[in-house]
Amino acid sequence: MSGKLLVPYVTGGIRPDWTRYVEEYARHGADMIEIGLPFSDPILDGPTIQQASHHALQQGVTVRSILDDLTGLNVDVPLIAMTYYNLVIHNPSFCADLAAAGVSGLIVPDVPIDEVDELEATATAAGVDLVLLAAPTTTPSRLAAIAQRSRRFVYAVSVMGTTGERDRLGEDALRLARELRAMTDLPVLLGFGISQPAHAVAAADAADGVVVASALMRMVLDGAGPEEIGATIAEFRAALDGVVVGVGG
Repeated sequence: MSGKLLVPYVTGGIRPDWTRYVEEYARHGADMIEIGLPFSDPILDGPTIQQASHHALQQGVTVRSILDDLTGLNVDVPLIAMTYYNLVIHNPSFCADLAAAGVSGLIVPDVPIDEVDELEATATAAGVDLVLLAAPTTTPSRLAAIAQRSRRFVYAVSVMGTTGERDRLGEDALRLARELRAMTDLPVLLGFGISQPAHAVAAADAADGVVVASALMRMVLDGAGPEEIGATIAEFRAALDGVVVGVGG
């Protein structure tokens, strides 16, 4: 891999023009884009993403309306959906619907690896990569299983807690990323608390890239338009492009 990966997040339906954020992400250097499918009880999400999801749901957004918005959207980077198992399990065609809308990856954080078999089979059959998460408290044996079974990338979460903006990255997050990278040839992306370009640079010392979510959604909730968010993505891109990729990074 020649550079560090940048994966920004947007809550589907957060604004009527929400797909313009997707377009701006792609235009300013995103390698993949994570699309949040709002759920009423997002247990892994902190206050900002919860607020974004609640706002979208108040506008009448559904999984179907988000996928309809994505269908035919002309972006040249992979789209990765993130949602909770309650939405998945009640729709037998969920993964097929994602694929039909141009979504090629899926993150379902509340399904432990011990219970992932059925979802993994369904996603694989639909041509959707199931991305698994690992936390700093995950045991070595489970880390190895996650590294082996995840597809597209492994999502390393920086803290044992919810998403949200933070002042700095802890050493546990960097240790986790290093451990995972020794177990897999897949990219290891660090998320939860990557709030500014400096955090992305620090994360890139140990990981193959970053997921940026709450910081962007806070800006959108505060009124930032697609072009302004695009400029922020460009700052993250420039910071990551300045990281020297060597043996350790």
